[in-house]
Formats: sequence, structure tokens, C-alpha cells
Amino acid sequence: MHREAQVLSRPRGRPKTVSDEQRRAQIMAEARTTFHELGYGGTTMDLVAARCKLSKQTLYKLFPSKADLFMAIIDAHRATMLRLPRDPDEHLPLAQTLEDIFMLDIGEEEERDREALIHLFVRESQAVPEIGILLTTHAIQQSRQLLADWLELQKAQGRIELADTSGGARMLMNMIFGAMTSLPGCPSDWPDREARNRHLRQCIEIFLAGVRRPSHPISALA
Repeated sequence: MHREAQVLSRPRGRPKTVSDEQRRAQIMAEARTTFHELGYGGTTMDLVAARCKLSKQTLYKLFPSKADLFMAIIDAHRATMLRLPRDPDEHLPLAQTLEDIFMLDIGEEEERDREALIHLFVRESQAVPEIGILLTTHAIQQSRQLLADWLELQKAQGRIELADTSGGARMLMNMIFGAMTSLPGCPSDWPDREARNRHLRQCIEIFLAGVRRPSHPISALA
């Protein structure tokens, strides 16, 4: 009877393990909350490990330094700013594609989350020069290059005329993100999201009006 009870009490199968990818996601989520609360300077790897209920050895195995952890959050955030790269065989109207690239269709909750991250990055880059460098090299420049590559493809396909695609990407990003986000601590001056999105679509139309080829109207399939 005692032996039978021992058999019944044994755990069945192996305990579930957490993959490195799942653990990375957990750490990044907790670290992001901590960076929001305490800033980059006030956040330590020891604190992140404690909040994640992990050993420091496990944390440092996945993220060798606090800068690496912050950079991972920046890299993950880049995908929430621009839907790039695109399928090279995509042939949607240019205006429609740019609206999708700049993610004008995301919900209010996603948008609040994106703006909160932007405010975090702007605030910390002003306070910590190291963060400003990471933000420039791992977010802004890479995103701009992806957009420039897309513009270069449209140019190669004869859909637009643009001598400097890098400059065009910079112009577009300044137009869209400048109107899309408010500065930390400053409320948005748009009456509602729809009014702002109408303005963003107008920005896209104005840009395309300046670069489109006469044989390829903005809304035409190419």
C-alpha cells in the first residue's frame, strides 16, 4: 500500500521548461516597466533579476549588460513603428502602402503603448548620452534605412522619381512622426485621432505628389 502511494505521488512527466525566448520576453517586459518607473540610471540588473525572480547568472546569460537589455527593447520597439521590410512583389497603391508602413490603422491601446515607449526613449536619451547613441544607431537610422530601401525599390520600378531616397525617408519620417507623437509631458493638440490621421494622410499625399511619376498616379496600381 505504501509503495502504491509512492507511485501515485510521483509527478507525471518532466516539469515544463521555459525557453530562452520566453524568458527574454518576460525580462524585457519587466525591464521596460522598471525603466519607466525609475529611468535608466535608477534601474539595475540586480533589481530586474529580482523582479523577474531569476538568478543574476540567468539574466546576464541572456543580456550581458543593462545597455544590451535596453537595446533589445529598442530593437523590439522598432517593429511597432514601421511595417518594414515589405514583400518586393507587393503592388498596392503607394498611399495605401505608406499608410500601412506607418501603421495608421493600429488601435488606441497599441498607440498609447507606442507613444509611452517613444516618451521613454526621448526622456532617457536626453538624460543619458549612451541611450541617445543607442536610439540613433539601433532605431532611427535602421528604420530610416528600411524606408529608404523601400523608396529605392519604388524608384527602380518606375513608380516614383526621387534622387535622394535617404533624404526622402528622413523627410517622410519627420512629417509623420512629428505629427503623430507629442513630446513627453505635453498633451496632444489634436481634437481626436481621426483629425490627426486625416492630417497624416494629407502629409503622405503631399509627399507622393512631389515624387510620383506622371504615368503612375498616387492611387493607381503599378
